[in-house]
Amino acid sequence: MIAETVCSAVSAAGLGIAAITAYRKRFLAAARLAAYSLVPVGLVLTGVVGWAADTAFSLKAWVGFGLLGAAWLMFLGTRAVERRTGGTRKERKAAKAAQREAVAPAASAPSLGQGSRPAAARPAAQPKAAPAEDFSDIEAILKKHGI
Repeated sequence: MIAETVCSAVSAAGLGIAAITAYRKRFLAAARLAAYSLVPVGLVLTGVVGWAADTAFSLKAWVGFGLLGAAWLMFLGTRAVERRTGGTRKERKAAKAAQREAVAPAASAPSLGQGSRPAAARPAAQPKAAPAEDFSDIEAILKKHGI
């Protein structure tokens, strides 16, 4: 009963503020305030406020929320421990076996043999000279702009 009265008073105050805002020619803000002001009355009429008030003052509901919180904390704790230890023993054994199978026996040998051309037939690699930097176009642009 008290919760419904408080929600009605909050809605009435909000509608009053919306009316003052509309009087000041701020119609968009007034419409938004009116929409927010109607929410508490809507919650009262749907019964959500009564349910919430009954739940808030119920010992059984608080015990239920406590148990849900404890279950959630246990779930998070087990996940943290599982991540830190790397999973269960079966999962670790399977990961080690997969790691051993993934390595090929000849993985350290080169995958490609000698090329078809002999080494003497290949042209010698000449070091590339640094390209001459030509800033003439940049200088022209800067002069054009008076810089």
